[in-house]
Amino acid sequence: MSYPSALHDVIALAAQLACQEGKFPRTVVTALGRAGLLGLTCPAEPAGGGADLALAAEVVARVVPVCPATAAVLQSHYAAAAVVGAYGGRWLRGEVAAGRHLCSLAVVEDGAGGTVRSTVRRRGGVVTLRARKRDVVAAGEADSYIWSSPTVADSGGLTLWGVPAHAPGLFVPARATGVPLASATSTVVADPVRVPAEAMLGADGEGFGMLLGAVLPWLLELCAVVGSDAVHPSLGALARSASGAARSGDGQALAASASMALR
Repeated sequence: MSYPSALHDVIALAAQLACQEGKFPRTVVTALGRAGLLGLTCPAEPAGGGADLALAAEVVARVVPVCPATAAVLQSHYAAAAVVGAYGGRWLRGEVAAGRHLCSLAVVEDGAGGTVRSTVRRRGGVVTLRARKRDVVAAGEADSYIWSSPTVADSGGLTLWGVPAHAPGLFVPARATGVPLASATSTVVADPVRVPAEAMLGADGEGFGMLLGAVLPWLLELCAVVGSDAVHPSLGALARSASGAARSGDGQALAASASMALR
């Protein structure tokens, strides 16, 4: 099935289900995966679509008027998939490319309540992460999260991890008030979560550079397509701040904008 035909069918399905306010669009996301649209931007080898950012932006632009929740999920997934494609292990890259694995970003610290501080400890081949991340799209629905932490070596900066959603100690707190968002945007807590050391994406301390080089270009383009922060509030603000720094050519300001939002 061609990309336009597949997208047309998924949008029609999204339109039928758009009345289900407050419910995560699981049926639509599954259809996106089967149609090759979750793996659209992954390398063609082994199973991705090999599409560029412009085509991904077109997909999000066509989906957002029909189902903003699905557009939010796609925005976060495509940005996270850019990290997976560049730094993920072979199995994870293959699952995302095949449309069987939904990713999301968990890189913005919550800081609410002061009960969970972001920490990382390594003992042998096991790493213990403790943090509270806010504005995570598809919280409790994604298969894995791109997760940020301080460096293992305590040398400053950030380190990124691929954290499976089923990892013990990872949970989505109950919302105190308000109607659940259909995009399942919420807080995710690791209190704590243990992952193998191999879950590290890239090298220890390279997280800022990976976010600036792999994630921000996608967020800048996709936030521009959506035209508001409704899809991903924290990262939308980060994208705008980074956009201004990038236009001015101020590399230090660019790094600072990321640091302020992600720490």
